[in-house]
Amino acid sequence: MKVKHIFEIARALMSARSKQTMVAAIGVTFSVAFFVSLLGFMEGLNALLDGLVLNRTPHIRLYNDIRPSDQQPIDLDPTYKSYHNFITSVKPSIARKEIYNVENILKRLSTDTRVLGVAPKLTAQAFYNLGNVELNGNINGVDVVQEALLFNFEDYVINGNYMDLKNQSNSIIIGKGVAEKMLANKGDLIQVTTVNGEQFSLKVVGFFQSGIAELDKVQSYASLATCQKLLGKPSTYITDIQIKLHKIREAPFIAKEYKQIFRVDAEDIQTANAQFETGSSARTII
Repeated sequence: MKVKHIFEIARALMSARSKQTMVAAIGVTFSVAFFVSLLGFMEGLNALLDGLVLNRTPHIRLYNDIRPSDQQPIDLDPTYKSYHNFITSVKPSIARKEIYNVENILKRLSTDTRVLGVAPKLTAQAFYNLGNVELNGNINGVDVVQEALLFNFEDYVINGNYMDLKNQSNSIIIGKGVAEKMLANKGDLIQVTTVNGEQFSLKVVGFFQSGIAELDKVQSYASLATCQKLLGKPSTYITDIQIKLHKIREAPFIAKEYKQIFRVDAEDIQTANAQFETGSSARTII
């Protein structure tokens, strides 16, 4: 049968039952449009969640974890070397939170060709003073330039310039949730109290909004120097080293390597966000 006759027959059948043809066409159009919309929504949701995690999470984090010593005193006594020792209620040993020899570690990482960038960080637990009320909070001391370069810090700063943290001493970018509770505006001075009981006045130069409301109610950012001043620590006091790699898949292997070399705890992004990756995989399958 010629192709011309096929089209003629199809046109005749469609014209003979025009209403049914229209209903079928509308149904197919609606179904395809709904499928495309749903697919776009799922892709957008994955991109949003991936951005929240990947933009703000280092591929490898170096830090000193607070935990009991792997070797207890009885394990060091040769008399009980062949015994099985059962110890209960083991408490963490007195360990320093800061990373020892941080300058040499940063220098070593800067020469590693697998590393895209390094951003030192420290966290100070503090209270935001609101009259007689104290609000719990965390102030993150960051290297402003590296934080913006590696973690898109400027994308989450609203109503302010993130570089003001570096250019203005005793400045702070507070979470949007904290600002709403304190009725703080840009340029205001807020009082914070450290866990040691020291009070400081910090100038608000902007607001931080991550998109996670509970996080924005407690978290704020300051420069490394300001945060070290709050804690009364020297300029070498660093509790975290955040590392971004050229290839994120290599993070678990490199983390184990750094743990052995630098004698610190190392956490890779795959381990830290295992549940999130499972959720992303499930949404992708759907």
